Amino acid sequence: MNIYKYLKNKIFLKENLISFLIVIFIFVSDRASKINIIKLQLNTNGRLFVNDYLNLDLVWNTGVGFGLLSHNANIYYHVISLVVFLVIAFVIYLIFKADFIEKFLYAMILGGALGNFYDRLIYFAVPDFIDFHINEFHWFTFNIADIFITIGIVSIIIKESILNKR
Repeated sequence: MNIYKYLKNKIFLKENLISFLIVIFIFVSDRASKINIIKLQLNTNGRLFVNDYLNLDLVWNTGVGFGLLSHNANIYYHVISLVVFLVIAFVIYLIFKADFIEKFLYAMILGGALGNFYDRLIYFAVPDFIDFHINEFHWFTFNIADIFITIGIVSIIIKESILNKR
């Protein structure tokens, strides 16, 4: 079989198309939330109090997930961006190799990773804005993309460690 037919048959599998739609949905949801929070921040010049446990407060993150490794040094930023790109390429590979359920979990990770990678390319930082806190203890500020990445990773870990024990 030639490479064209092989790729066509692999790419246009129903599960791969559904995975692609999940990636698009997450990417668009993430972009819409970030655009709206940036507009809100410009209009309110501060944080938006939602309730006793949640604020919306725009923070520009130059590091990795949840603000880890945030440095102003250019070399760190570019190395982190390169690593993110390589992870995205690997996750795309995993989607094509994964079983039915894992395709969707990897698609969640990919959608979130693409959302944050897009911000790195456009803004040179990722806008995080969900500030969850209890009294004075604040969790890392995060965004919609981070939620999907985390859900995907935790679900894969659970699937591999608990459900695959037979």
